Amino acid sequence: MKKVVILFGGQSSEHEVSCMSAQTIVKALDQKKYEVMLIGITKAGEWLYVDSVEQIRDGSWRRSNKSALISPDAGMKSVLVFKKTEAGEMANAALIGVDVVFPALHGLYGEDGTVQGLLELAGIPYVGCGVLASAVSMDKLYTKLIVDTLGIRQAKYVPVMKHELADMEAAVAKVEQKLSYPMFIKPSNAGSSCGVTKAHDRAELEKGLQIAAEHDRKILVEETIVGRELECAVLGGIGAKASGVGEVLAAAEFYDYDAKYNNAESKTDISPELPEGVSEKIADEAERIFAAVDGFGLSRVDFFLEKDTNEVVFNEINTLPGFTAISMYPMLWAAKGISKETLVEQLLELAFTR
Repeated sequence: MKKVVILFGGQSSEHEVSCMSAQTIVKALDQKKYEVMLIGITKAGEWLYVDSVEQIRDGSWRRSNKSALISPDAGMKSVLVFKKTEAGEMANAALIGVDVVFPALHGLYGEDGTVQGLLELAGIPYVGCGVLASAVSMDKLYTKLIVDTLGIRQAKYVPVMKHELADMEAAVAKVEQKLSYPMFIKPSNAGSSCGVTKAHDRAELEKGLQIAAEHDRKILVEETIVGRELECAVLGGIGAKASGVGEVLAAAEFYDYDAKYNNAESKTDISPELPEGVSEKIADEAERIFAAVDGFGLSRVDFFLEKDTNEVVFNEINTLPGFTAISMYPMLWAAKGISKETLVEQLLELAFTR
């Protein structure tokens, strides 16, 4: 029986989403083939050993008195589990061998190449994209720079650095010179639409830049693309294949964090009616983008279908998409006849293949 570590929680704004994903992944694991070890990372960055999925569900895992650290020593391939004494020392320390890690972490310090780098050092197979793909896909600005080379249409954009906001008038002028209202303001590194706002005028742009700057030092301002929000899943290594296309039906003006996870009126459609050739074009572009960022394992690639023109416009790529009950990635593969159980098994097999 192989030992699989499920990493969840994390320090990003998607902490709670990660906790939900971990529960789904554990439920889908073949318990006869894998022995599960749960390691939760608190918002403060503490790594804790977690006894059960029930503790994730009720939140009590954050009070665990055991720590768990992945050893960066590639010769050990293990997790160090110990209790902290009041003096801050380790007690009852034990090394537990590990075969593979499933980092069910979304956003910063999980989906951005940092954990992937640790696992590379540790020599432990892991699910998902490597360091490079994770880093550039997490950073919306660098994703755009890469996709610019593919001839794939994406929203026009203006990068703004946090230090530029010291002269807000100049920063706003720089944006207004290239884009017209309304426009979207996004932190370059964030997930689940955290810190994203829509500006209809200069006052909202200034406020949006300040909000985005709370999440990242790099800010992306984009033209508004009016149209349908479509998503496509990619699975595999070299020659990875795309799924069908799903549609996001947001209850709010745009699919922000609250609309995604807290608004019951937001829905997803895994078999939307689309103009001829659109699904094929999206699948092709999803595969090309996945290859261009050096993707491996899984990603969800998001697009718009522009109103009036019916043109496909790339939005972003997520290298560790959600695995919650309402997440599009597993739903799209389920529509292709691949259950969550089979999907998780394939992702673990890909980890060993790499």
